[in-house]
Amino acid sequence: MSLHPEVKWAQRPDVVYLTVMLPDAKDAKVNLDPEGVFKFSASAGAGDRLYELKLELQDKVNVEESKISTGVRSIFCILQKAEPKWWTKLLRGDGKAPHYVKVDWDKWVDEDDEPDAGPGDMDMNSMDFSKFGDMGGMGGDMASMMGGMGGMGGMGGMGGMGGMMGGMGGMMGGMGGMMGGMGGDMAGMMGGMGGDMGDDLDESDDEEQEVIKPSAKAAEVVDAKPKAEGEAA
Repeated sequence: MSLHPEVKWAQRPDVVYLTVMLPDAKDAKVNLDPEGVFKFSASAGAGDRLYELKLELQDKVNVEESKISTGVRSIFCILQKAEPKWWTKLLRGDGKAPHYVKVDWDKWVDEDDEPDAGPGDMDMNSMDFSKFGDMGGMGGDMASMMGGMGGMGGMGGMGGMGGMMGGMGGMMGGMGGMMGGMGGDMAGMMGGMGGDMGDDLDESDDEEQEVIKPSAKAAEVVDAKPKAEGEAA
């Protein structure tokens, strides 16, 4: 059986602040419907207990303009009202709000207070917000967003990336050939320097140098070295 996380709420004329209090939530899924249905599920606590939540808000919301920020201890949502006005309560219907839904007095302002007052002392600039409308579909389901990304791979999106990587591989191969050519030229230059220094090198050194020469051009230079004094022509 699933549990209900504690939910705190406050409002302004144009938005509702909704905070789901669930530390260390795992596999969180959040869904917001334009009709004002908010769904949440995640696992947390010892044994990864399942927590679920469904709130039928008093009025409609603008999903595209609503935002969500997932923190270590809570999930903070700014729900944009479809029509700017004060709600008499958070949930629709005549029934009493569930025990796990509470007023967030730290963010609460009354209707006759300053309408532009922010959400208490919360530093929203330090929070990383994502828009519900960018999370896949109308509801903003995180799982749907990840599934959509997987679908792109199955439909050839990854194939396009593979082609791009293949092109990069060809470019790197071309660079490798260019570097190989440069290596051959440097080997020839070093071989020429070896020819000039041949009088100071003994025969065993010459043989070792011939073994490690990387190109035929260098070998020709070594073979063309002048004979040491006393050797037969």
